[in-house]
Amino acid sequence: MSQKRNIQWLNEQKVIYRQMPINDIATIETDKYMFFENGTYEHYCLFNTKAKITTYKSLKWHYLVLYYLNQDNGLLPSYVYEFIADKENGFVTFFISDKKLNAMIDDVFATGGEPPKNKLRKVIFKDFCMLDVSEKLKIVGKLIGRKNMVDQESIYQCMLDLNELGKKITWSRVAGLLNCSTRTVQRNLNESLKNEKKLLNEEV
Repeated sequence: MSQKRNIQWLNEQKVIYRQMPINDIATIETDKYMFFENGTYEHYCLFNTKAKITTYKSLKWHYLVLYYLNQDNGLLPSYVYEFIADKENGFVTFFISDKKLNAMIDDVFATGGEPPKNKLRKVIFKDFCMLDVSEKLKIVGKLIGRKNMVDQESIYQCMLDLNELGKKITWSRVAGLLNCSTRTVQRNLNESLKNEKKLLNEEV
């Protein structure tokens, strides 16, 4: 049985692992969500779904985000990173040697501080918005599909939103959000989107 993620420990340590956009201004903002017409790279939300960290690359990205989000409060102690890397605590699916882990932490300390590379997001739901997945998907479909234009960018945004909500990505679900046929979505796909679909679905 998969070990449950011990997020409570991070909360007790007052570790920051989420950040809403701080400079980008939302095109539309309600008490439940923010919509960015041109997208934003400033939304960081770690451990928001049940998906665990499955690769060294992903683990390092999580560390860089934690470094960035917590740097104003001083450096996070090494034991926070070590706690996340311990498979028994439910954050990762693999074992990493002490040597590799220490090298990764040292590298983060040496290069961290700048905003880590992030995915472009258009629809961001606020904490405690009290919307279920179905309601969120309806809002995503309304906002992303409101121009009735199906292109690679809109498909990718729908993929990210499905992933963020913990839903497996299928072309029929993407088509439903964009209010078009599955065939229309498939006509606008490229190899990059197909590969990204596989990667995102591995996280759910």
